[in-house]
Amino acid sequence: MKGNFRITHPFHPRCGESFEMIGYRRSFGGEMLDGRDACGSPVVVPLSFTDAASEDDPFLAISRGRALFRVDDLLELADLVEELRS
Repeated sequence: MKGNFRITHPFHPRCGESFEMIGYRRSFGGEMLDGRDACGSPVVVPLSFTDAASEDDPFLAISRGRALFRVDDLLELADLVEELRS
């Protein structure tokens, strides 16, 4: 996998920056991109936080940047918060 990708997630500290893509992997059940910044430092970002995410992802196709969180992510967050309260 070669080319460049840009971080598009609005809350990521490097939103708007472009990186050289050096690989793709599944990690902890999520899809991750490995890249390098202009200085050659490694960067690992969830695929869904980038413009390299597939447009056939229903969430991306429907939300078009208007929704900041996926339902599945919010449900997982709620489970984590509940676990911390216990």
